Amino acid sequence: MKKENIITYLGGVIKSTRKEKHLTQKQLAERLSIATRYLMSIENKKQIPSCDLLFRLVRELGISADTIFYPEHKKHNPLLSKAQLYLGRCSEKEISVIIATLQSMLDNE
Repeated sequence: MKKENIITYLGGVIKSTRKEKHLTQKQLAERLSIATRYLMSIENKKQIPSCDLLFRLVRELGISADTIFYPEHKKHNPLLSKAQLYLGRCSEKEISVIIATLQSMLDNE
């Protein structure tokens, strides 16, 4: 992916996720301890954040890292990202129950 495409994609994901979470640029910037103008420049595809800030953005917004680093695999899906975050907090036993439940649901379609 070309640098211009990365900047455009990243800014769009951050902006759309922020809006889905009903956060203003000012609110998110305050949570991240950055200037609102800096966040604006990232969202508007003019600047790539540092690794540290990218990490904090991904964590604060609950974006799956795969969404950022493997954009060719799928479009950004906020529900899937949220499910992945919840799964990451589950024990192996809980994940086994969830998988069995999903298999049962799909088998009954």
